[in-house]
Order: sequence, then C-alpha cells, then structure tokens
Amino acid sequence: MGRNVKVNVEYLTRVEGHGNIVVNVKEGKLEECRLDIVEAPRFFEGMLRGRSIFEAQHITSRICGICSCGHTLASIQAAESAIGFTPSEQTRKLRKFLLHLETLDSHILHIYLLVAPDLLGVKSFVPLINTHNEVVRRALRMKKTCNDMCDILVGRHVHPISCIVGGFTKLPRPKDLDDMLALLRKFEEDMKPTVDLAATLKFPEFQRETEYVGLVNDTEEYPFLEGDVGSTDGMRVKKEEYRKVTNEFVVPHSSAKHAKWNRSSYMVGALARVNLNYKKLLPRAKALADALGIKPVTTNSYLNTAAQLVECVHCVEDGIRILEEFKTDGVNHGELVTVGLNERGTIPVKAGRGVGAVEVPRGILFHDYEVDATGKIVNANCIIPTSQNCNNIEHDMRKLVPEILDRSDEEITHRLEMLVRAYDPCISCSAHFLNVKFVNR
Repeated sequence: MGRNVKVNVEYLTRVEGHGNIVVNVKEGKLEECRLDIVEAPRFFEGMLRGRSIFEAQHITSRICGICSCGHTLASIQAAESAIGFTPSEQTRKLRKFLLHLETLDSHILHIYLLVAPDLLGVKSFVPLINTHNEVVRRALRMKKTCNDMCDILVGRHVHPISCIVGGFTKLPRPKDLDDMLALLRKFEEDMKPTVDLAATLKFPEFQRETEYVGLVNDTEEYPFLEGDVGSTDGMRVKKEEYRKVTNEFVVPHSSAKHAKWNRSSYMVGALARVNLNYKKLLPRAKALADALGIKPVTTNSYLNTAAQLVECVHCVEDGIRILEEFKTDGVNHGELVTVGLNERGTIPVKAGRGVGAVEVPRGILFHDYEVDATGKIVNANCIIPTSQNCNNIEHDMRKLVPEILDRSDEEITHRLEMLVRAYDPCISCSAHFLNVKFVNR
C-alpha cells in the first residue's frame, strides 16, 4: 500500500491577496494538487475607466509596492502607444535604467532575504543576523542603494513621481549622474561577495519541461523594456496580440485566472528571460550563468533564483554603461516635460488602443488601454506575471510531490515552500507563507 498524505495550507499570503495550497495523496496516488487563490479581485481595470491616460501610471503603480516602477512603465507604454506618441531615445534610455534599478532591488530582496535562509538551513533571515551578520547587512545595504538611486532619478522608489507619459518632469543633472554612478559602483562591489555566496548554495534537483515566455527582439539588447512576445517553443507574436499568448481561463479553485500558450502551462520570470535571451547577456552575466549551470533550456524551476542573480550582474554592467554615456554625452534638458500631475502639455491625443509589455522582476507584464478622442480610458486590461505563473506552479507541484513521497513531512513541506518561493511571487511575508498541517496520516 502506498503512502497517504494530506496537506492543507491555509492563507498563502501575498501582497495582493491570500491563497491556499492543497495536496492529497491516497495510497501513493496523487488525487489533488492545487494552488488556491482565494482573495477577491482588486478591480484596478475598473478604476482606470474614465480616467485620463496622463494619470493612469500614478494609479497603476499602486498595484504593487515592489514592481511600482514596472507598472508605471507598462502603463506609460500602453498610453503612448494608444495615442501614437514615440518617446525620445534619451527617455527610452532613462526608462531602461529605471527598470534596471527595480530589477536589482527586487532580485536582491528575493535572493538574500527570501531564498537564502532556505539554502542556509534556517526558517527566516532573522537567525542570519547572528550567524551571517555581514550577509544581512550587505543585503540591506544593496537594497537601500537601489532605493537611493530611484529617489534621485524619479523622486522616490515606491510610486515614482517624475516618470510620466511623454518623458520625465525631472531630468538628472551632472551631480545626479555622479551620485548614481558612485552608488551603482558600490553596489557592484557588493555583487562580488554575493556571487561568491551563491556559488556555495545548493539548489534542489528538479526537472520539468515547460514553455518559457518573455520579450524577444532582433537587436543585441537583452529585452526588458521593449520587444515582441516569444517562447522557447519557437513562437513569436507582437505585443498587441498578447491574448493569443495568455489565453486566460478560469479554474474553480482560484479567483486568479490561469494562462497557457502552446502547452498546458508556461513560465515567466528571470529563468524564462535567460532561456530566451541567453546570448544577449553581457559578458560577466553570461560567464556567471555558465558557472551556475544555466543555459538554454534550463528546466529546473528552483534555478529561477540563480537566473535572478545572473540578471543582477547584467543590470549592473548595463546600468554603469548607461550612466557613463550620459556623463559623456550629457543630458538634454530641453526634453524636460513641464506639466502638472494630470496634464497632457503639448502632447496631442486621439482615440486608439495601446499595449504595454514590460519585463518586471517576476516576468512579462501587460497593460492594454482603449482610449477615446479626449484621452480618457474606455477599457483596460492588466495581466501580471504571478497570475501567468500560477498554472505552471501547479504543474510543477504535481510533478514534484510524487518524487518526494519518500521524505518526511517536514522535508515535503520545505520542498513545496521552496518551489513556490523560487517563482518569486508577489507574496507578503513569503518566508513564512506555508503553515502546513498533515491530516489523516
């Protein structure tokens, strides 16, 4: 007779809601394995209807306190696309740098404070204050450095102020460039022991082939800000056709929709991006990917955290390059956008539809706006990375559970915790999100 296991995890806490994990194994056969999202919808699309596209980014940045800059940029991109506005190359470069800062901030938080405790054998980062004090200080120092750079560039990190439709209401001056470059070089110094630490960590073994989805392009640039939507199955569509990719559908156990493209599920995030754009990583990032065993197509979901570290190295290198170019070429302050919070200035508006597709830390994010002739939003749709990953998490769990039934209750619990954490979902207090109760053992 096979083993019976009943796992009931209540309140998988996230920054935007709650969820449950349910696993039921009877006589060695997996009968139930699902991720229940039980929180009510937040209706951000409804909040946008009737609002000006020039204030939409200030509303949508509140969707997430970690990816607020990414939501801002996706919202701006959708708005500008809808009215046919093309931003300048300087604006594009500054937006790309802003996205790098958010990627670094989020990835470092996840790597150090949410994942490292698992791999170092403790339940949270708090015990590490005594056992790995310098590691904790380094993590907090790196996160603060990102926050400080965002403060300089866009007024604050959470819910940026100066990044708007049409450009920026504040542009960096020479001292700002010097200060950000000095901060980023300090961050670069902290990356060296971070990489050394990662080399000592052992990620769980797990393999499941799936489809990896993210931005792709025909340039040499690793795509974070712009591109088409592509997959490791060889598919590629314009961002305006994102619904062909997400194919959202409702499942009875979750208020979050599920997504799939060519297979039963797909994964977005750092591992998906590296799998799709490995050749476009900058040299040091590519060397680290090789050292960590990440090459296309890597199918171990736990290595999403390692892929985040690879992207950190890439973003630092590219960020320094961007700042040095601005120091050499200067910033054209003639492009300063001098308008009020919700004003359009000299930007003409027209009726249309626009789609923004931006790679935020957890994967590809879509904003889709239909705009009337006055610049008011008629309809809106936002699809976040975590929602796209829910289906793939469940598929991973279904493969994982039968492979670890020979382990103790504690080991099964821990491995499930680590699997969900590896996706870096938007979860509040994720270091303690699994309160597992084994029933009928």
